[in-house]
Amino acid sequence: MRIDALSKINQLYQTNDTRKVSKTQNGNKKDSVEISQMGKDFQIAKQAVSSAPDIRQEKVDEIKKKLASGNYEINLEELADKMINDFFEE
Repeated sequence: MRIDALSKINQLYQTNDTRKVSKTQNGNKKDSVEISQMGKDFQIAKQAVSSAPDIRQEKVDEIKKKLASGNYEINLEELADKMINDFFEE
């Protein structure tokens, strides 16, 4: 390897150049976070959904009552349509 080529490479990468680091004036500055209004609204909505029951007990009780009395009727065409739609949507 040629020595003069090495010095040119060092010039390209500026390996001999020293740089001083300056200190910041405000060393006591703290990080802060602000949540947007949309984020706050989302958090409220999420809490409302999580606190709502997964099962609507009044609907379950109504269906149980109809099943027990023999008055629960199913529209088979609507059921078939919903099954087909659910199958093809996936």
